[in-house]
Amino acid sequence: MDGLTQFTTESGTMVVVEGVVDESGARLVSRGNGPAQAARTFEGSLEGVRAAAESALRVFRDGSLKPDAVELEFGVKLTAEAGAVIAKGSAEGHLVVKLSWAPEPDHEVADRR
Repeated sequence: MDGLTQFTTESGTMVVVEGVVDESGARLVSRGNGPAQAARTFEGSLEGVRAAAESALRVFRDGSLKPDAVELEFGVKLTAEAGAVIAKGSAEGHLVVKLSWAPEPDHEVADRR
């Protein structure tokens, strides 16, 4: 079931997010047809995703691969109860990692000139 969740930013701005309401377990319920009020601020809800991104970047940057660039893509689901959670793609959490390396200049060609 689709539902609306209202988050408040740390500056006091209201952000309404459309998402899927989990039908199982306890959840916040709003009166009337308005959006459910989130338990955390918008920024507080995203804190766990930020920490996950920092950890993933550390794993890929500090490893033996030494990529020139790391790109992470998280599927994020915002809920009134849990805040932001990494959404599942099929059966697992959604995380796409792209590593890239810039080609090294060909020093031999430059030395021949």
